Amino acid sequence: MNFKEYSDDEMMMIDLAQNLAGELRQSLKAQDRALLVVPGGTTPGPVFDALSSVDLDWARVDVMLSDERWVPEVHIRSNTRLLRERLLVNHAAKARYLPLYARAQTPEEVLVELEAVIAPALPISVLLLGMGADMHTASIFPEADRLEDALSPDAPVLLPMRAAGAPEPRITLTARVLAAAMNKHILITGAQKRAAIERAAKMRPLDAPVAAVLDGATVHWAP
Repeated sequence: MNFKEYSDDEMMMIDLAQNLAGELRQSLKAQDRALLVVPGGTTPGPVFDALSSVDLDWARVDVMLSDERWVPEVHIRSNTRLLRERLLVNHAAKARYLPLYARAQTPEEVLVELEAVIAPALPISVLLLGMGADMHTASIFPEADRLEDALSPDAPVLLPMRAAGAPEPRITLTARVLAAAMNKHILITGAQKRAAIERAAKMRPLDAPVAAVLDGATVHWAP
């Protein structure tokens, strides 16, 4: 784990967007398409704003979420909604979006169809993740119903996940898929999360799921 500290949020968001753009450019020099995976939530919004305005060959970039809440795209809690409003605009509107939601009551009903679209785009070229104070990342939560499956080296690409405190089912990329990304970044802010990720680096993924993706990752932190 590499730790990069910034004096303020604004500087961090701009620098991180530039890093992601540079890695996407390098990936596109080596292959026909690049896969960018990003988190939901409000924290990465400014990164998306800056990244969407970068002039690169977005038509050759696939974009997807690391995880999604099982709600329609128009729902206020939809991560897809955030991406369409803040990342898949400006120059980045030319990117191809790979969805993690389809119209079904549960993720299990459409898991095979969703995975069939995502699997050919792997491995991940550039990965951006967040982390909760409980040391979860993507929707791999401590004590989630399928935590061991999500952390297994033989895990499928996608898994449905349910956890206490999560109002709806989730769907997530599994740890082995996230850990295999060619470039990995984790974005956190505040003293609480800094302390949490420092603890996670010394813990088992079963107790601190983010530990499964820390090897080779750059952690970007601002107070």
